[in-house]
Amino acid sequence: MPAALRILFDGECPCCKRKVTWLQRLDRHKNLNFEDIAATEFNPSDYGLTHEQVQARIHGIKPDGSVIGGVEVFRCAYRALGLGWILAPTGWPGLRKVSDAAYSIFARNRITLGKLFSRRCRDGACEIK
Repeated sequence: MPAALRILFDGECPCCKRKVTWLQRLDRHKNLNFEDIAATEFNPSDYGLTHEQVQARIHGIKPDGSVIGGVEVFRCAYRALGLGWILAPTGWPGLRKVSDAAYSIFARNRITLGKLFSRRCRDGACEIK
């Protein structure tokens, strides 16, 4: 049985790596797969995406091959883990726009934010202490 969701994440982003590690720990039934967009073998065109698109925000691939992005990826991931109630409000009318806008700001600044939270960064690449 295929995983409920394949998550395309930026392995060079400290915030993204921490979130993926946390999701993997919670994923006892292996409902999620993760693919690092920073890996040399990663090809965004396998999913009908460009390099710029996968760098701009998180994407998820559903079992039927459909591509989702942004906060919807987290909503689907949390549902797959049985924790959908946590992010359900982010899908409500009104709050959806706010949460999507907030995520867009985070996504654009994720590396800078990672640097602020005690990460060591050299030449644009960050590592967790």
